[in-house]
Amino acid sequence: MDPKGYGALRPYVVPATLEELSGPVTGAVKLPRHIDWGPERAYRLDQITDVRLLYMRVIRESATPDDLRQFLDATILRKVWHELVLPPRVRSLWHERFPELRRRAA
Repeated sequence: MDPKGYGALRPYVVPATLEELSGPVTGAVKLPRHIDWGPERAYRLDQITDVRLLYMRVIRESATPDDLRQFLDATILRKVWHELVLPPRVRSLWHERFPELRRRAA
């Protein structure tokens, strides 16, 4: 195993544009097992703690850009980006593609 750990080697997906992220903005979201394999739960989009958890899980565990498009919303992502706890490599990949996220977090 690489000394940097699994997170340094794992493939992560990043959307081509933030605007393609048009997921739900209200209600409750249930994630598929390939993204959230813990106890089944609904993430309530009117609860900021649920929003953060949902966005962290989707960003870290999505297998395809379609997963990102289905569950993330660009406006919400911009609002919570600086609050998300993400592996350094994931954050770096997103910052490389979307410098505006880095500027918002600064």
